[in-house]
Amino acid sequence: MNIRITRPQTALTVQKLGGRIGARIDGVTLGADLGDETVATIRAALLEHKVVFFRGQEHLDDKGHIAFAEQLGSLTTAHPTVNTGSARVFTLTADKGMAANSWHTDVTFVDRIPAISILRGVVIPEYGGTTNWANTVTAYESLPTSLRALVDNLWAVHTNDYDYGEHTENGVVVDQQDKQFSRSDFVSTTFETEHPVVRVHPETGERSLVLGHFVKKFVGLNQKESAILFNLLQDRVTKLENTIRWTWQKGDVAMWDNRATQHYAVADFDTQPREVRRITVAGDIPVGIDGRRSIPITGDAGSFSDVSALVS
Repeated sequence: MNIRITRPQTALTVQKLGGRIGARIDGVTLGADLGDETVATIRAALLEHKVVFFRGQEHLDDKGHIAFAEQLGSLTTAHPTVNTGSARVFTLTADKGMAANSWHTDVTFVDRIPAISILRGVVIPEYGGTTNWANTVTAYESLPTSLRALVDNLWAVHTNDYDYGEHTENGVVVDQQDKQFSRSDFVSTTFETEHPVVRVHPETGERSLVLGHFVKKFVGLNQKESAILFNLLQDRVTKLENTIRWTWQKGDVAMWDNRATQHYAVADFDTQPREVRRITVAGDIPVGIDGRRSIPITGDAGSFSDVSALVS
């Protein structure tokens, strides 16, 4: 689907970085009271490019980070199950190469998937620690007709059996004395949700694939069948031409449309410290092509995100 997005005229510049995904926005100092025109320009760039990057935001602290995010919509709590000491800011630290080293869309184990994630680089290693994003809209659009026919009516069960703050190798939790969170933290409340594999974007009308490492199985398929199909579809999402890789600098801010992307943080920075902080803007409950909404099976995410004002 080709969409045309008209940007308001501002002093900002938007530099496209990849053919399918990614842009850098220059000429703005993030924080409170940016003004409607500037916020509209940023939002339009996000919808078009799926992930946008801001350099030189070293001035930004948690308060300013929150103030910027609030101009894009109501905020979720920091995380549905993990307490990092802040009501809104989810802090991830690592010093043994740990990162979100599997492809995922944030928090798909709940029914109300966040709309926008905003990540700030606080401590950046001298090398490594890059992050990759993939466009789940163009992944869907590039599917052959036969695969589209299969996924258009397919649903998947997502769960928080593990989360990306927990280091895994090939899906197996690695016990580390200094890991930031324990497995029990992430499963202190268990969530399972059925999502359509193809959702309709509430702002652009585009169709995107809802997959990533929180998928447990596909509805109606056994574990073996689910694994084969999952890998087939994930390979389509993460095809290199469909991705962009960002090399972080201190003070960088990355913002992505969580309804249209997956991402993967590369654990290749040895024992250097790395700290990033994330705030998420609340999203609606995904809607499939047939108009049906995602169905919570286990767990109530009402305290994480209020969707009452978002659901018509």
